[in-house]
Amino acid sequence: MRIVVALGGNALLRRSEPMTAEAQRANIRIAAEALAPMAREHTLVISHGNGPQVGLLALQGAAYKPDEAYPLDVLGAETEGMIGYMIEQELGNRLPVEVPFATILTMIEVDPEDPAFRNPTKFIGPVYATEEAERLATEKGWAVKQDGDKWRRVVASPQPQRVFEIRPIKWLLEKGTIVICAGGGGIPTAYDGENKLHGVEAVIDKDLASELLARELEADLLILATDVDAVYVGWGTPEAKAIRRASPETIRGHDFPAGSMGPKVDAACRFAELTGKAAAIGALKDLEAIVKGRAGTTVTGANSGIDWYKKGGRSGDPDLRSES
Repeated sequence: MRIVVALGGNALLRRSEPMTAEAQRANIRIAAEALAPMAREHTLVISHGNGPQVGLLALQGAAYKPDEAYPLDVLGAETEGMIGYMIEQELGNRLPVEVPFATILTMIEVDPEDPAFRNPTKFIGPVYATEEAERLATEKGWAVKQDGDKWRRVVASPQPQRVFEIRPIKWLLEKGTIVICAGGGGIPTAYDGENKLHGVEAVIDKDLASELLARELEADLLILATDVDAVYVGWGTPEAKAIRRASPETIRGHDFPAGSMGPKVDAACRFAELTGKAAAIGALKDLEAIVKGRAGTTVTGANSGIDWYKKGGRSGDPDLRSES
């Protein structure tokens, strides 16, 4: 099968950890352990988050004068190269030496008139206490919003429209290459009034970009890997129940936080609705079981019973099934 795996930000850097190269490599090493068995059996495409990494580079750029600081699209490109390099090394150390890898700097088109530019919501960078967040917002002109009991910088998160490098990605997959691409949601770009392409000061949601990527690659399965074992209703309450399998219509009937599970559910539903295939959300450590339909939350498509479940997944009517 052709599988797109979107690694959540926690696969690279956990909230409580320092933003060091050593910490990131240690987490990528864990991700590589989970990805290696899949790479031996399937055609694999890997995307990933980059929020903390972009935030770190932005902080480093604070040493520059305001008009000399590098824009977010350039910082996003830098993180794609850095993270892709680490994934290639750590995953390559667990696979035969003849397995080829490629990290593709991936530009993704957005609409400059997207309403997201009027309401920044995408968290990037580290967390701050209230006073520090207020100071940085004043000094740097940042928009900040509360994230749990802390505060973080937020930027616009426009909808992804097109993956510019889709053709070379397909060519590489045809040659058996493991491709790492669309990191951090890809590099946001848009055409101006003169039909010239340029970077945009924004961050595209990684899950939505991964869904578009999986759809354009005609992937058999999209997996959105995170740090929880499934999508839950009533999360954080004694009545919390895991959703093991649901149709897009059913799972959309529940509310999920926009800053965490919401985009993953939306991306999974889009993929299932637009392709008729299944998408799954679950823990990185459960990747093998998720592929076989034995773990995580599966969002079923109209053709799931034909295209995916006969290849190792579960059968049955795609209604909501919850368990405590």
